[in-house]
Amino acid sequence: MVGGTDSIVSRVATIDEIRAYWDQHIHDLEITQHPVGSRGFFADLDHYHFEKLHHLLRLIDFDGYRDRRVLEVGCGAGVDLVRFAKGGATVTGGDVAASAIELARANFAQQGLSGELRVADGEQLPFPDDSFDLVFAHGVVQYTADPKRLVEECRRVLRPAGDAIFQVYNRISWLNGLSKLMKVSLEHEDAPALRKFSIGEFRGLLGGFRGVRIVPERFPVKSRLHGGWKGAVYNGLFVGTFNLLPRPMVRGLGWHLLGFCRK
Repeated sequence: MVGGTDSIVSRVATIDEIRAYWDQHIHDLEITQHPVGSRGFFADLDHYHFEKLHHLLRLIDFDGYRDRRVLEVGCGAGVDLVRFAKGGATVTGGDVAASAIELARANFAQQGLSGELRVADGEQLPFPDDSFDLVFAHGVVQYTADPKRLVEECRRVLRPAGDAIFQVYNRISWLNGLSKLMKVSLEHEDAPALRKFSIGEFRGLLGGFRGVRIVPERFPVKSRLHGGWKGAVYNGLFVGTFNLLPRPMVRGLGWHLLGFCRK
């Protein structure tokens, strides 16, 4: 059990509770007006995802796994997995929510791509040992009941010398602090399981890998989802002021921690 009052929910959630929640709460659906499952719908999801997480295109070589096997744990609507598939990877996506897998299948079909997409619990992956060249788990570790078990499952299905990429929320971050100061809830704070990690806690979680590099990312950008005076202060004052600070001074305060690991 990781420490810190912000790092763990008060009780351990069940897989049924987690599945039920995520069947109803898929990321970022509110940013598009196109019909669910349409080409415009998935184009909007892709645009918003990589606008909000622009660092992913710099840090992750989506085109670097041609003819290799990539597993995404917690694939959601398949926005990231589509990028790996377009880069020539043989892709597999798993998500605990059946509604997410339905969307991912529609996304792949809209773009004429192929991949194995199935409902799967990240804590009990239905794949043999040493199956994948890359395991990608972005935004899932913090929402599972047993993060250590999920990470170990990812390591188990990874081939020797394979790569794993994880992302968690940084407990000691600008956004976590700002949310408390402004009394604004962060997304999915009502999820059955939600943990936030310090850099040290995250490094300890990844201790089973022989090579680990942690990169703090996601610094303030203007938001399209928040209005009112708080949204105006955030977009008009805070974002610009924060980003004037020398990045080395605030590097460790990034809201997202990405862990790049080698088995």
